Amino acid sequence: MSTHDLEDMGCGTSSSTKDRKSEKVLKAALVIQNWYRGYSARLKARQRYALTIFQSIEYADEQGQLQLSNFFSFMLENYTQIHKKDPELLARLFGSTLQDYKDRQDYVSHIDVPDSYHGPRLQFPLTFTDIDLLVEAFKQQQILHAHYVLEVLFETKKVLKQMPNFTHVKTSPSKELTICGDLHGKLDDLFLIFYKNGLPSGSNTYIFNGDFVDRGKHSIEILMILFVSFLVYPNDLHLNRGNHEDFMMNLRYGFTKEILHKYKIHGKKILQILEDVYTWLPIGTIIDSEILVIHGGISESTDLNLLHRIERNKMKSVLMSPIPLNEDHNNDLKKNKINTTIIPREVKTNGSLSEQLTKHEWEQVIDILWSDPRGKRGCYPNTSRGGGCYFGPDITSKVLNKYQLKMLIRSHECKPEGYEICHDGKVVTVFSASNYYEEGSNRGAYIKLCSGMNLRFFQYQVTKATCLRPLYQRVNTIESSAIRILKERMISRKTDLIHAFQLQDRSKSGKLPMGQWAFSMENVLGLNLPWRSLSPHLVTTDKSGNINYMSSFEDIHIQKPVKEAQSTLIETLYRYRSDLQIIFNIIDSDHSGLISMEEFRAMWKLFNSHYSIHIDDFQIDDLAERMDLNKDGSIDFNEFLKAFYVVHKLDNVNKSDSKLA
Repeated sequence: MSTHDLEDMGCGTSSSTKDRKSEKVLKAALVIQNWYRGYSARLKARQRYALTIFQSIEYADEQGQLQLSNFFSFMLENYTQIHKKDPELLARLFGSTLQDYKDRQDYVSHIDVPDSYHGPRLQFPLTFTDIDLLVEAFKQQQILHAHYVLEVLFETKKVLKQMPNFTHVKTSPSKELTICGDLHGKLDDLFLIFYKNGLPSGSNTYIFNGDFVDRGKHSIEILMILFVSFLVYPNDLHLNRGNHEDFMMNLRYGFTKEILHKYKIHGKKILQILEDVYTWLPIGTIIDSEILVIHGGISESTDLNLLHRIERNKMKSVLMSPIPLNEDHNNDLKKNKINTTIIPREVKTNGSLSEQLTKHEWEQVIDILWSDPRGKRGCYPNTSRGGGCYFGPDITSKVLNKYQLKMLIRSHECKPEGYEICHDGKVVTVFSASNYYEEGSNRGAYIKLCSGMNLRFFQYQVTKATCLRPLYQRVNTIESSAIRILKERMISRKTDLIHAFQLQDRSKSGKLPMGQWAFSMENVLGLNLPWRSLSPHLVTTDKSGNINYMSSFEDIHIQKPVKEAQSTLIETLYRYRSDLQIIFNIIDSDHSGLISMEEFRAMWKLFNSHYSIHIDDFQIDDLAERMDLNKDGSIDFNEFLKAFYVVHKLDNVNKSDSKLA
């Protein structure tokens, strides 16, 4: 019997039946594929929103740091009028460090390395062996002795002083160049780069484009590896200054604390020398006279000719704006018999906090270190960070054409994939710290190039247990962390938010339409976030889509150190706790950790005046007196600030202090 006969009898499968089955399988596959694409897109959107939260809060904190820097300028002009017993504050804030060769001997020769020290021992002059020694020691979590740290810093400064503001490098078809972006104290990323790309050498050239320190836990280790590599290969390893190579930034973002923790005896010496080393770091690199490599960006007024000429070492902190001192202030200094030898040379010569740099020169450097590219044409203030500008594709073309350049490579911004190309391929961002905000939040990347070749991008991610989990679990973790931080920002402005909600809620119903709620959130917090998309994580809504705005605060509150404290005061102290701690650590000249009631009141009045905080003095006085538990007229200020912490009720556990990055 033939196959045709069997099919007629129902004993076989006709071609039409096979076609129908294949069609069903194909349709099912397409349905699954479309579902998975939608599922992946939703996960990616959630991840993108979480990164937006992290970044918005990060930039808002940087804006707060700039405001704090302005406060120090204000403090310099007004401190003698409020509290005249501590003129040395001027020296601690603005005085020059003593960095001459004789001081090098004073610093280093008296620091012995005991036989009990089992960490790496460096041999000067340094060689490739010392780079390898450091890398292996730091992998074992060893600490480099302060004697060697100071030797490296002094030697690095000596070589940096010979460098121009912009390092000019050449590539060739046989010699590649590697460009790395922000590392921010994440040592594992540097190890991974070296594992994939090799250690620096005469045939393996690197540019590290700023922000080596802060945020991560291993900033000093990264600095030591980079500085030692620079000393061994000064023509093949190039270091650009970033906006975090700045002692004012280090006070807030962790590096100062890291140094004082790891080097309890000699930490302050290390920080003092390091402040000076920062000022000698070049502010950019130019490759093959075609590619400009700077940390931040440019503006419509960027003048590379001027930037080549300025005395970069005059910028102890780029956050300290040049502000002329008035005659009344100078008279106060004389009247109070303040020793003029402690007043910085810049104050005595021309009344500028940035020594002899003009305001225009200072702005030029700020733009180089702080600016960000955007798609919109033109140049306009960087309102997110509070410093530098946003520059559009037309500005990029204008500046590059003016100086016969083809491309700008910069860092400064975390990107999900570790890099981003914009402005018609003329601007490239590279960011080398993976998992920057949270485990799995972003990849890191570096760039390789040689003459006559296109840029090549290499991505990576330091992989730990959480990174091996499925994507949805990683997104859940990132999202939860971002929402947690956002809620902490909301609770610190609870009183202001409630007031804004109630102004919109004219019927006193306790509810608002989505648009009005989103407007109030943005108006008070100023974070430029997609509030509508985030609302399911922050508030509850009724069947009509109206928001119960008090539900914003149901699962979170700030713990009060004393019951009598007013909520507005607690929120304010919590919101400004980082600023106040920085100010206190500068004023605390004897490093006792204690502050007298008189000092506390003087500091608060000055802070209150500059920040225009609407809190009566008697409220802060009353709280301070209640916190003086042993009634000796002093309080432990760091402990005082730690008394204000956020409680997340859903965690069922108290968390001390928020983790605003």
